[in-house]
Amino acid sequence: MRVALTGATGFLGLRLLHELLRRHPSVTVLARGEPDRVRERIIRGLGRFAPGLTGLADRVQVVSARITEPGLALPKSDYQELADSLDAIWHCAGNTTLDGDLATLREVNVEGTRYVLDLAGAGRRTPVVFHVSTAFVAGARRTGVVYEDELTDAYGFEGTYEQSKFEAEQLVHAWARATGRPVVIFRPSVLTTGLPPHPDLPEHPLLNITRNLSGIARSQLGPGRTPDVLLPRTHRFRILGRPDGQLNLMPVESAAAVMARLADLPPPDGVETYHVVHGQETPVVVFGRLLEQLSGVRIAVVPELPDPSPYESVLSLVRGVFCYLRHHRRYDDSRVRARLGPAGVPEHISLEYLLSGLPPRTEAAPVDLEPHR
Repeated sequence: MRVALTGATGFLGLRLLHELLRRHPSVTVLARGEPDRVRERIIRGLGRFAPGLTGLADRVQVVSARITEPGLALPKSDYQELADSLDAIWHCAGNTTLDGDLATLREVNVEGTRYVLDLAGAGRRTPVVFHVSTAFVAGARRTGVVYEDELTDAYGFEGTYEQSKFEAEQLVHAWARATGRPVVIFRPSVLTTGLPPHPDLPEHPLLNITRNLSGIARSQLGPGRTPDVLLPRTHRFRILGRPDGQLNLMPVESAAAVMARLADLPPPDGVETYHVVHGQETPVVVFGRLLEQLSGVRIAVVPELPDPSPYESVLSLVRGVFCYLRHHRRYDDSRVRARLGPAGVPEHISLEYLLSGLPPRTEAAPVDLEPHR
């Protein structure tokens, strides 16, 4: 059985590759760059958390491909040979910039998906497509329950990333209807890890958020000054949100394991969608404390924001991050539980766990959930 994977060098993709290598003699990685260098990078990364895997130099087969170009930018004969050989295609590559330029996001997340689907339909076999989406295709719906079979833009979107992933799912459904091919869609929530950072590992996605916080503060302060100058320890800046809000955070290792176990099941007739989420929501207060400890600024999550300071006004313009502090929704994962049972549910997410997977920062202050006065 020949399995292909896109996005293998990413935060989730590397963990998926680990799970696939536990199940298959080899995996074909579709990635940009020189194959030997990509393979070396992957092997170094796997060595940080999967030292038991052996023979990786032969088992990780890298094909230099560009998912944003027709035919993956491969010679026609190589493309056809690849398409004819595949039994399963995992599409994990994507642009995860939360509020990036929509056209740029579509280039990877929508058109890249289109070209991967073209590959799946171009060969003699009928490969199962495993498409990694996101639970946040639910968009700007901030309350209630989101079900696995739901796919609607009726609520709008919190950011352009969500919109591009929604459009990609629409494309997947249309392709499956037109071709009659099997597709499994995975919708993971916010992915985290307790594994300490290392240069050989993909960067933790939450680091982008903390960099945004610190960068905004520095832009207000000027060169060479730190957020502590603008926000001394006796002051907190306010972020609009729900003090009783909740987010779904999921260990990336658990997410990859759940996806791989679901992929072990017989392929569906048509499209089957799974919410790969934690069984317990994480309170916004925990996420606020995490941002505070990592960014060096003091945070108050407030339901209203009267008379904002200049710094708070700038933060209110940052889409794609702080809007999630207003969420109090949950994701139904009945289908996952029916297939895997409670064994697929990881333990409670704590602040200590979240901090263990990120670079440390000293002298952090507690988050204040009371409105600033």
